[in-house]
Amino acid sequence: MTPPAGPAVEVTDLDLVVRAREHDDVAAFEELVRRHRDRAYRVALRVCRDPTAAEDVAQEAFVRVWRGLHGFRADSQFSTWLYRIVTNLALNRVTRRREDPTGDVPEPAGRHLDPAVRAEDSERLGTALQALDALTPEQRACFVLREVEGLSYEELAEVLDTTVAGVKGRLFRAREELATALRAYDTGRTEEVAP
Repeated sequence: MTPPAGPAVEVTDLDLVVRAREHDDVAAFEELVRRHRDRAYRVALRVCRDPTAAEDVAQEAFVRVWRGLHGFRADSQFSTWLYRIVTNLALNRVTRRREDPTGDVPEPAGRHLDPAVRAEDSERLGTALQALDALTPEQRACFVLREVEGLSYEELAEVLDTTVAGVKGRLFRAREELATALRAYDTGRTEEVAP
C-alpha cells in the first residue's frame, strides 16, 4: 500500500534556475520557458508590433537566458530579469527597423453584434494602435510593461535600467499621447454625427 501523497509543493522559478544552472537540468529550464514564454512573446509583440519579429525576440531571449543562467545573481525575480532581456532585444530590433510596422489591426471583441458598433470599435482600436506605434520605443515598452503586464514602477526601473522618476516620465508622456489621439478620434466622431 502506498502512503498518501502530501500537499504539492510549489516549485519556484528560483528553484528551477538553480536546478538548470547547477545540474544542467534541461527539464527545469523547459519548465521556466513554459511558464514565461507567453508573457515574453506578448511583451515582444507589443514593443515590436510584428508577430514574426516578436517570435524571434522571444526565442532569442530564452537562448540568452540559457547561456546566462550562471550569471543570474537572483537579486531580482527571474521574471524581471527575463523582461529586461526581452525588452532590450525588442528595443534593439525596433531601433534597427525604422520602417512602419505591417499587419492588420486585430479586430476587438465587439460590444454588440451591431456592425456599426463593431466598425467604430475597430476604428477606435486602430487609432489607439497607431498612437502606440507613434510612441518612442522606450515609451511603448514602458507603457506595455506597466499597463499590460502590470509591473510595478520599481520593477520597470530595473527592467529598463532607469530610475522610478524616469519610468513615471515615460509613462506620463505615453499616456498623454494615447489620450490625445483618442480624444481627437472621439471629437472627430462627434463632429461627424452632429447635424
